[in-house]
Amino acid sequence: MIKDVFADMNVHMDKTIESLRKEYQKVRTGRASTALLDDIKVDSYGTLSPLNQVASLAIPEARTITIQPWDSKMIGPIEKAIMNANLGLTPANDGKLIRLVLPPLTEERRKDIAKQLKRDAEEAKVALRNIRRDAIDKLKKLEKDKQISEDELKRAEKDVQDSTNKYVAKCDEVLAHKEKEVMEV
Repeated sequence: MIKDVFADMNVHMDKTIESLRKEYQKVRTGRASTALLDDIKVDSYGTLSPLNQVASLAIPEARTITIQPWDSKMIGPIEKAIMNANLGLTPANDGKLIRLVLPPLTEERRKDIAKQLKRDAEEAKVALRNIRRDAIDKLKKLEKDKQISEDELKRAEKDVQDSTNKYVAKCDEVLAHKEKEVMEV
């Protein structure tokens, strides 16, 4: 029973860290990444489709993303979708290929991004603490229902806290790595 609580807690905490990583992939760092375009949906013949399903994405240079539509008629809708996404990028096309050039980030913009990264990390830590609270509540219910002893409850609570501390440290590592990437010129 205690193992089930731990397994459930670890799954949720892993998902929280993974969610933070995915959120950080979308953050523009001055380096090109196709993850910036993951959430863009393109009107493809009346259906909204993810950009990567109507075109191939490539990174030929450190600050350039190229988008090659599989159908040349899709260039207009792709450009429109990119403009509507408010990424701060202006698409340029040559009739066959769309280029997105990422402008270099200013120092002030880098600091703003770093603040946002810290807010996202803090939200993830709050989520981790909520998961910890839920796990402890489940353990207390087990003890109340006489399925585990008080000693087992105390040991399990300590293990839950230790596990939570490890996940908070992982969260800090992810933040530090992304901050370093953002502040790099």
